[in-house]
Amino acid sequence: MTVKRFLCHADDLPEGSAKGFASRPGADDEAFFALRHRGRIHAYLNRCPHTGVTLNWMPDAFLDMDGYFVICSTHGALFQPHDGLCVRGPCVGASLATVSVIETDSRIWLVGEMDG
Repeated sequence: MTVKRFLCHADDLPEGSAKGFASRPGADDEAFFALRHRGRIHAYLNRCPHTGVTLNWMPDAFLDMDGYFVICSTHGALFQPHDGLCVRGPCVGASLATVSVIETDSRIWLVGEMDG
C-alpha cells in the first residue's frame, strides 16, 4: 500500500533552495531533505556516502554558496542536485540515497510503500 506524508507547500521550496525534513512528524532531526532544481523536486537522505555524517551544518543549509550543488559540510564534497552523484571530494562516484517525493496540487509529499 502506498502512503503519502505532507512535507510542505510547493511555494516553500523555490528554485535553487533546499529544505530539511524530520524522519517522522514531531521528530527533532533532519533525516532527509528536498531541493528544487530546474523546476523539479529531488530528495535525498541527509547522510554523506563517505562517512555517514549529516550534510548540513545548520538547518536547511544543504547547498553550496552558489545554491547549485549539494555540499557536505564536513569535507566539502559536492553532489549534483538532479541525481545526487558526487562530483568532487573523497566520495567521487558515490551517490546520495534518494527519497521518494512527489509534487501535486501545489504540495510536496513524501511517498513510501507499506506492507498490508
